[in-house]
Amino acid sequence: QVQLVESGGGLVQAGGSLRLSCAASGGAFSIMGWYRQAPGKQRELVATITSGGITTYADSVKGRFTISRDNAKNTVYLQMNSLKLEDTVVYYCNARTPRGYSYWGQGTQVTVSS
Repeated sequence: QVQLVESGGGLVQAGGSLRLSCAASGGAFSIMGWYRQAPGKQRELVATITSGGITTYADSVKGRFTISRDNAKNTVYLQMNSLKLEDTVVYYCNARTPRGYSYWGQGTQVTVSS
């Protein structure tokens, strides 16, 4: 059974930093990443990383967020720097298998205060 366990969300002041972690178990994942969703809006891509280390980022986070991955631990990280008020949303971890099955974490709240 696949399980994704997220941690690291919380409250931070604008301009500060947070690091999200997502530990996956129960499978092998070709792509892992982070998405976020504001109330009433669609879930949107934040960043993804392949098992080979190829990364993609949303334009809104380029230069501020860094995604990384420890394949041995099946864990993906999201280092978030220079946080802005508009980064206040729920962040979801995603993991996809080579056959295309997609799994989601439970979500972790990030709140940026002024």
